[in-house]
Amino acid sequence: MTAQIPETLLYNGERLAMCAQPLAVYFELVGQSPPFRAMSSANWRGYFGTWEIKEDRLYLVDLEGTLKSGEEVNLQFFFKDFPERVFAHWFSGQIRVTKGKLLKYVHAGYASKYEQDLFIDVYRGLIKNIEVKINGTAEDSSAQEGYQIAALTVFGNKGVSEEQQK
Repeated sequence: MTAQIPETLLYNGERLAMCAQPLAVYFELVGQSPPFRAMSSANWRGYFGTWEIKEDRLYLVDLEGTLKSGEEVNLQFFFKDFPERVFAHWFSGQIRVTKGKLLKYVHAGYASKYEQDLFIDVYRGLIKNIEVKINGTAEDSSAQEGYQIAALTVFGNKGVSEEQQK
């Protein structure tokens, strides 16, 4: 599997790479398979979510995606009563967030290693614990900071029937 483009987490004034997919849990709970179309091999989920931790709560604050029908959607499409942010009460689990420079690139999922990992324990949308793990220091001081993808394949609609898009 290709390395995946992460979701974004807004935390303590920073935009961080979030290596988790809390929205997938929502779709499981409501018994709906995610209706998104994968746009590239680096984004099999077919959407980009922006999350925020505010007052020890996890919120979904932005969503951009394309449905299998080709329709562009946003946060309000799924959460009509909460167009600006949605408390992620459905999510319990651990979120890995990367910080710093790349130490080792792995072309699979979210397996690449960075200077730091934040492990955020969430229970029903409430932040219960945050652990910082120091993984090392990049040997190359000029190495790029932040999450990166080395390669991806972009999918188009050419040759895809309307039935296949649904």
